[in-house]
Amino acid sequence: MPSHRFLAPALFALALGIAPVTASAQSFSDSQRGEIEQIVKSYLLAHPEILEEVSTELSKRQAAAEALKHEATITENANAIFNSPHGVTLGNKNGDVTFVEFFDYNCGYCKHAMNDMLTLLKTDPKLKVVLKEFPVLGPGSVEAARVAVAARMQDPTGKKYLDFHQKLLGGRGQADKARALAVAKEVGFDMDRIEKDMNSPEVRATLEENFKLAEGMGMNGTPSYVIGKQVIVGAVGLENLKEKINTARCGKASC
Repeated sequence: MPSHRFLAPALFALALGIAPVTASAQSFSDSQRGEIEQIVKSYLLAHPEILEEVSTELSKRQAAAEALKHEATITENANAIFNSPHGVTLGNKNGDVTFVEFFDYNCGYCKHAMNDMLTLLKTDPKLKVVLKEFPVLGPGSVEAARVAVAARMQDPTGKKYLDFHQKLLGGRGQADKARALAVAKEVGFDMDRIEKDMNSPEVRATLEENFKLAEGMGMNGTPSYVIGKQVIVGAVGLENLKEKINTARCGKASC
């Protein structure tokens, strides 16, 4: 094993003016400090690969810290994340794993990710799926989300909502109020009630809750997921989602 793995910490400590434990009382003059800094610089130029090692280790530690933060946030808000009456629940309502997706009707990646969700819904009978509107891509997205929440309010089974969801998210063009209302009408919702419910406290409470949860978990894009105690941001693909579900189910990527 190359010796630089062991020398580097001591050199960095000296460069920062931090003496080793065995010489904690030692101090350095300006000239000594300059010589040490030059030694460190020369060492790093001769062994630049150590910077990659440091960067990799830092990334690992940051990821671990972020994972712990996510676990704490999920535990604290578990009921709102997995069982909120404001969410749309599909699949096995008593499933052993809950798959939560935050999405935007104008998100191109969400359109592709929808097929992943539908495949999981069809192929995993133990999976509970929860959909949460997270309109982050402008006024049109907010309007479409308000129509979607109003549609959910008159469809407790989620079956008509899922039809609406697929047609709106899978369709072409910008999603906004007009297009969302057209899809709701096509699916067969009570349009007078949709128009009324769009401005209800329930719609406002739903979107406020979803934004609060997403912010608390550091979600900065769509689609984003919560599976078990894991937060996943981005369209990671079907196989990755299956691995996350298995990890939540049995503690490993393949059950």
